[in-house]
Amino acid sequence: MSFSECLSELEGIVRMMESDKCDIDQLAAYTTRATVLLDTCRSKLTATDRELQKILSGTGENS
Repeated sequence: MSFSECLSELEGIVRMMESDKCDIDQLAAYTTRATVLLDTCRSKLTATDRELQKILSGTGENS
């Protein structure tokens, strides 16, 4: 799942939880799914940050 897909689904869950249509019986499932999506987004951001730092540090050495 891409970062954009995770973020989009997460935003949908947040909208649902903030609305008056949130099914209280599904709240735990929404929260669990949101946690998984957050972890995925964090992992992708961390990996991208590492990759960018590696690229940028390589450019700094060549200057």
